[in-house]
Amino acid sequence: MGLFGKNEKPAKDQVREWTSKLRKESFQLDRQIRAIQREEDKVKKTLKDAAKRGDTDVCKVLAKEIVRARKAINRIYTSKAQINSVQMSMNHQLATLRVAGSLEKSTEVMKFMQNLVKIPEISKTMQEMSKEMMKAGIIEEMMEDTFESLDDQEELEEEAQQEVDKVLWELTAGQLGTAPAAVSETLPETEVEGATATTSKSEDFADMQERLEALRS
Repeated sequence: MGLFGKNEKPAKDQVREWTSKLRKESFQLDRQIRAIQREEDKVKKTLKDAAKRGDTDVCKVLAKEIVRARKAINRIYTSKAQINSVQMSMNHQLATLRVAGSLEKSTEVMKFMQNLVKIPEISKTMQEMSKEMMKAGIIEEMMEDTFESLDDQEELEEEAQQEVDKVLWELTAGQLGTAPAAVSETLPETEVEGATATTSKSEDFADMQERLEALRS
């Protein structure tokens, strides 16, 4: 009869299963980072092209997309570090199990799991794992709202303008950003004939925004 009941798997096997799942989720986050970085590179190129055309408004929107992508990547890196900490705690649990014969409650694991269940990319797996850990007695029952998906929409709306300016300055070699006046407010008359091409680029930009949004959801 195992720790979790007559028909449940032994504690040692359960901990190893958690460790394996954590490792797989960490690999999944690595793939997510690479996907966001690929889209970010595309947005950078589009921004530079827009800057050459003097399309300041498009540049500003694209800069916000880049800031959002970078924030998403930083958030995922933080999640990977927390997953690694939980994995280390699981190794400690195995050592404790060999000595004491039972798993021990961990406030550290509780703290990390409360954060990880809020990460959209891994939320479902972390919710299931948290419930199993509660059943095993490693963590206490969490409040229901900790299982809600992370809604970063408000954060995106409140993006710091200095970050956007920083990206603009970085990608346009100072043409935009901290010195936006360096770019003409109007396009040359010769560029009016390229309106159709600009519309096509705007459509491509919209598609790119959708792909970035899909990666974050």
